[in-house]
Amino acid sequence: MIKRLFCYICCVLALTACAIENDIPYPIVDGSIQDFEVEGQCGPDGSGSQQATIDKNARTVKLYVDDSVDLSELRITKLTVSNNATLVPDSTLCHNYAKFPTVGFSSLDDIPISSDTRMDFSNSATIVLRTYQDYAWSISIEQVIKRDIVLENQVGNAIVDDINRNVIIYVSHEQRLDHIKVTSFNLAGQHGTVYPDPTADAYFDFSEPRTFFVSYGWEEVSHQWTVYVYQTDENASGQIDVFSRATSATLKGSIQSGKQPVVEYRKSTDSNWTSQPLANIAISGTNYTTDLQQLSPGTAYECRVSIDGTVAGTQTFTTAPATPLTDGSFDNWHQEDKLWNPWSQGGTSFWDTGNKGAVTISDSNSIPTSETCNGSGLAASLESKYLVLKFAAGNIFTGSYVKTVGTNGVLSFGRSFSSFPSKLRINYKYTSATIDKVGEDALSYLKGRPDSCHIYIALTDWDEPLEIRTRPSERQLFDKADSHIIAYAELIQGSSTSDYQQKDLVLDYRYTNRTPKYIVVVASASKYGDYFTGGVGSKLWLDNFELIYE
Repeated sequence: MIKRLFCYICCVLALTACAIENDIPYPIVDGSIQDFEVEGQCGPDGSGSQQATIDKNARTVKLYVDDSVDLSELRITKLTVSNNATLVPDSTLCHNYAKFPTVGFSSLDDIPISSDTRMDFSNSATIVLRTYQDYAWSISIEQVIKRDIVLENQVGNAIVDDINRNVIIYVSHEQRLDHIKVTSFNLAGQHGTVYPDPTADAYFDFSEPRTFFVSYGWEEVSHQWTVYVYQTDENASGQIDVFSRATSATLKGSIQSGKQPVVEYRKSTDSNWTSQPLANIAISGTNYTTDLQQLSPGTAYECRVSIDGTVAGTQTFTTAPATPLTDGSFDNWHQEDKLWNPWSQGGTSFWDTGNKGAVTISDSNSIPTSETCNGSGLAASLESKYLVLKFAAGNIFTGSYVKTVGTNGVLSFGRSFSSFPSKLRINYKYTSATIDKVGEDALSYLKGRPDSCHIYIALTDWDEPLEIRTRPSERQLFDKADSHIIAYAELIQGSSTSDYQQKDLVLDYRYTNRTPKYIVVVASASKYGDYFTGGVGSKLWLDNFELIYE
């Protein structure tokens, strides 16, 4: 009996052991797309080459391609990912799922020649990045077909119906429909073909609807299109589109081909008009564009366009205000125990530092100082130190310090801003120490070199402030090549200065038709501080930052 009871207990224990669940959690390892490129990649207007817009929070990739490639079997030429994540594309969209790479690649030379990276991007496609978790990324690709169609005495742009393959073009009332000179007829885009070619003859007959056979750059077949040309008494230059900035404005509109618009403008309170030089008005087919310069910020203006001495259209607009940089003097600070904050006690923060992370193990290393550029007020002193556990670069930025994860910071970059400064004027002084701390093997080549300070400004149209993470396994840093950056300027200096220097960081506007939503200004005593690399003792003083509007 005892022996049987013992066996029974052993069996129960064995079954119980089998029922024990493995409740040890897997580590959280991020899977993010870092770079994504395809054949035929271009900008939103179909020209040049532009990086994809990658939103790591929403896990989306947005890019454009020209008319030389087929969206239904588009080849990916670069797809780099974080943390060696495994690629799992939608098998139904792959040209050959079995030959699609399972790992990221910087170029097609990095993967076997037998690989096939073609996918159907006619609609949004999904690629899952697999680590210990699955991260689904949505890829959206838009094809830009630039149709340049210009007929003699054409009024306005051609109206193109892609679905029904019809085109309507208007010409002036005096233009004969059976005797029209065709300057350009890229109905199939820049890389396609059109038969018959109406530009091959001196004149073309459009007195009746004409049929053309059109092939896009990626097609071997052609499609039938019908083109209708009508006479009109309307003047296409009546509508003026204005995009105003703080000290400039871009005017665009349509005109009859062959005509020269005269553009004039004035402040709404003035009686006299200023004429825009004809040399500054660019004409392409039936479109014109011009930039008005040296305008006054926050001011109401009128503009008008005349054709052959007759006013064809008028428009009013107001320039953006010359918004100053909040707390750019660095005079306002307050202290809470060991934590120094760059704003007044009880005030609203515009700037922040990495001090909240530093004081968890040591003291603040970004602090106020009376060592200013003009002998009055306060300035910011940013010093790079080794704080018990790791290297910490002195820094300050527009935004907020969100939290500390372990010994790593999570920051929020950017403050609301919607104007158009031309430059950031700074006063700074720098002491460069030798780089003696390296946080990653990939940066070991920097050891022994002089440290560099880094100051930069960016105007962006992000939908929300940028989350910065310094933890290597989930690192997300500011990227100056981000397509959401409208304007950018920076200073990188690796030499010491004994006195304050004044310098203007002139903003390079990459886009002149987009309004900023955020301003980012960042300064660090060590350029590679995000990678915990730099020289202990590097020190950067900052004073009197000012936005200039010229």
